[in-house]
Amino acid sequence: MTDVILKVENLVKNFGKFRAVDGISFSVPRGKIVGFLGPNGAGKTTTIHMLLGVTSKTSGSISYFGDNFDTHRETILKRINFASAFNTLQNRITVWENLVVFSLLYEVRNYTKKIEELCNHFEIESLFHKRYNDLSSGQRTRVNLVKSLLNDPELILMDEPTASLDPDITDKTLTLIEKLKKEKNLTLLYTSHNMDEITRICDEVIFLDHGKIVAQDTPLGLTKRVKNAELRLEFDGKEKILKKYLNEKKSVFSFPNPNTVVVKVEEKKIPEIIFGLSQSGVWITDIEVIKPSLEDVFLQIARSKKHDKY
Repeated sequence: MTDVILKVENLVKNFGKFRAVDGISFSVPRGKIVGFLGPNGAGKTTTIHMLLGVTSKTSGSISYFGDNFDTHRETILKRINFASAFNTLQNRITVWENLVVFSLLYEVRNYTKKIEELCNHFEIESLFHKRYNDLSSGQRTRVNLVKSLLNDPELILMDEPTASLDPDITDKTLTLIEKLKKEKNLTLLYTSHNMDEITRICDEVIFLDHGKIVAQDTPLGLTKRVKNAELRLEFDGKEKILKKYLNEKKSVFSFPNPNTVVVKVEEKKIPEIIFGLSQSGVWITDIEVIKPSLEDVFLQIARSKKHDKY
């Protein structure tokens, strides 16, 4: 039986007459990374805040490790943590003082060594004696990531944790997440607008829109729901022959530059298109198939008013 760390049932949050989160239910198994995605205003951050107890829920239930969050809040919070590019620590004290305070709150043993190891990984040892208020957004993000790992949490809720990071530190963050998942069975609920990150680290993806879950599957499973791919062909021959054939097939196509055509087509029809063009006298010199990505799924869901097909 799968060990479920977080279980959410019929979670609702109203702000007056506005329903920000509309009866969502999902679970996060131990050792899995679940992406929590959606356009701005979908209800992601509101959900995360309810999961942390920062915002009170209107109705529904939240449980961690099989225990109800309402009645076991203190013990649960010691076993989880949170990171966000938009969260702030205490502005008027130093980075070191902030991390010591949180270490004591989480009852971290040998916290000096722990802080030094984590700060070394994120390359912020030089910031120990700087006030948090004086840091750049990227530096603050790295300090927040260190804070989120101090207590060796079993689950981390991450709300766009890499939004302010440069590519090198982002890669190091994702590499550390992958390492902790493998070595310590770390579990994450991870929000991001970077679909490459989601594709890289997530086992499962939940799409939220207008407060409702509109799709849930593996990254690969979701991309398979987008039927069309892009077929990019380099060719040698008369463009009018190629246009005539593609128009007969009622294909959507464009010419980004001379002797290059991009055709939007269902994956299963790609061999037919290539064979047909060859038979028409068009010499194909290069073929590239660009398959749907998670970004394509995100855009389709964000732009669609009907989600039942997902």
